[in-house]
Amino acid sequence: MERDFKYTNAVIALPLFFVLSLWIVYWVEIRFHYNFATNGILPRTFSGLQGVLFSPFIHSDLGHLYNNSVPLLILLAALQFFYPKQSFAVIVYGILLTGIFTWLIGRTSYHIGASGLIYVLVGFVFLKGIITKYFRLVALSLTVVILYGGMVWYIFPKVDEAISWEGHLAGLLSGFIFAIFFKTPEYKKVIKYDWEKKDFDASEDKFMQRFDENGNFVNLPEEVIEEEQPAYFTSNILINYEIIADKKNESKPES
Repeated sequence: MERDFKYTNAVIALPLFFVLSLWIVYWVEIRFHYNFATNGILPRTFSGLQGVLFSPFIHSDLGHLYNNSVPLLILLAALQFFYPKQSFAVIVYGILLTGIFTWLIGRTSYHIGASGLIYVLVGFVFLKGIITKYFRLVALSLTVVILYGGMVWYIFPKVDEAISWEGHLAGLLSGFIFAIFFKTPEYKKVIKYDWEKKDFDASEDKFMQRFDENGNFVNLPEEVIEEEQPAYFTSNILINYEIIADKKNESKPES
């Protein structure tokens, strides 16, 4: 059945590979004394556009990296398990769209970190489960709210001046957009009964006709069956036919 969730190696490999790449970038920065912060998003500058691609892989310190790694492991695994057909598009387009939004609305400073992608995943997983109305995905949405619902405060300015609330807001909006835009026909409700169809007319249904407007059970009116008239005339009277020769038209015998 298409609705059955299937575990694959990608459920573990994808989040591990992505998070490992963040740690490798941070290790290179520390080991070789680089400062990748200038490769982040610098809003409304041409050079700052490079951060649209690079900013999710750059972190300011170990605490920043660790705080982003744990949610990424959980949310990427959930994304790959429940939405495998959409996972790649959500990650790639999520990074790009979040970066562009941040570049447009952000303060004039470098915006770095994978938190924008985290908000993309939270927004997508939450809203998509609500839209599908499939009970397992709705349960996943509620789980995301319980685990990461407090993150919503960090999309507002002046909550913490040290964080990029613009990146968080951009990520959450991007996740919502993808939840609406990306279709999941595999989770579409299967119609089993006639009353679930959009064109169902209760007045034409024999079962529904047995209930009045107040919901009381009533008997259907007896149908009047009209007797079919025979296609020919019949009678019980015996009729005898007599054949009379027409003498006027008979030919005389030759003599």
